[in-house]
Amino acid sequence: MKKMAIGLLLLGAVCTVNAQKINLGKAVGVVSKGAKAFTFTNEDAIKLSKESVDYMDKNNQVAGPKDPYTIRLNKLFAKHKSQDGLTLNYKVYKVKDINAFACADGSVRVFSSLMDIMTDDELLAVIGHEIGHVKNQDTKDAMKSAYLKAAALDAASSASATVSTLNESQVGKMANAFLDASHSKKQESEADTYSYDFMKANNYNVVGAYRAFKKLALLSEGSTQSGFEKMFNSHPDSEKRAQAVKKRAEKDGLWKDPGTVTLPKTKLTS
Repeated sequence: MKKMAIGLLLLGAVCTVNAQKINLGKAVGVVSKGAKAFTFTNEDAIKLSKESVDYMDKNNQVAGPKDPYTIRLNKLFAKHKSQDGLTLNYKVYKVKDINAFACADGSVRVFSSLMDIMTDDELLAVIGHEIGHVKNQDTKDAMKSAYLKAAALDAASSASATVSTLNESQVGKMANAFLDASHSKKQESEADTYSYDFMKANNYNVVGAYRAFKKLALLSEGSTQSGFEKMFNSHPDSEKRAQAVKKRAEKDGLWKDPGTVTLPKTKLTS
């Protein structure tokens, strides 16, 4: 996650979600420690995830079925619509941010600018990582926090201990808060492991995960472009994680030195 995460514009009643604006801010407030007592199930996370994704799909430019981005994504992931007990659906957002996220309901959204800089193996690794967050139910915690922020609730003192219906403005805020969430280092590490295992089990080139992290590390070096800030913030220590992939690949006898990893000068999707 974008973390599923994969941080949009804080919405008012008449605002629309735009994935190219990354600055939720703190206006919604901070969820108190009492929120831990709030009753929130994985079924709640799935329901609210679908509402959030439906909202984002309506308010972002989604690549059509004949778009080169959609064709490429379908080519890569058509056989993974049912993965490890999960039912997944994939779409591409044609926006400038470099990101990807998956939600508890199985929705996977990949940003076109990420596809522009990642090879097929690298994309497989990145999306495998996001699927790992769903399988490990990391998105449940992120959605719980997003819901409480959107509903302006303090779970310890709210009248109801269960999820209530949100209006459209609140759904927009929830979507933003979800994308602004971050996972713990432990969750990120476990998702990295899931991604590597996913690549290995399907006979994909696991070095793609190494290259993907190397590219994220390159993007983070001395730049202030908002297009990749979200992806980098949600996936810290990219260089260290690249080296972790290399170490495991070497142990498994799957390491093939890719040489110097650089960012492409032209789009990899056209």
